[in-house]
Amino acid sequence: MSTPVEHQPKRERTWIYIVAVVLLIGMGLWAVLAFGAARQSREAGEKADRFITLVEAAGVNTPDKDQVVRILGDDGGAACANPNAALSRATLNSMLANGATGPGARPVISDRRAVLGQLLIIEVYCPDELDEFKASIEDLKTGDVTGT
Repeated sequence: MSTPVEHQPKRERTWIYIVAVVLLIGMGLWAVLAFGAARQSREAGEKADRFITLVEAAGVNTPDKDQVVRILGDDGGAACANPNAALSRATLNSMLANGATGPGARPVISDRRAVLGQLLIIEVYCPDELDEFKASIEDLKTGDVTGT
């Protein structure tokens, strides 16, 4: 088997590689900066402050503002991505169970704070969903079961 002879000058290929690498690095930097700027908006900071104030008033450990801004952004992130859908409700209900799988899974009386975080997120970030969410958790049996 023979190797074909290259007719393109090596200098021409080098310029193609250099331009491609510079463009790739430039687009990568732009993507990182654009993503970071979008999540750190002023509105996200204001909503995070309001959320942290409500969490403090509820007597729960307060998260760091930077964490709240990164996770919830200015739209509530995944917590507000249709919180009243059947899958979202099923996920919440599965977290309020005894932890067993299959036929051993049973609902339990959960601590009232188990749904408080989700309720506060919806109140701050997507208040239009709040009434329907409150109606969906209205029948849950909760109490002060952890003793704290």
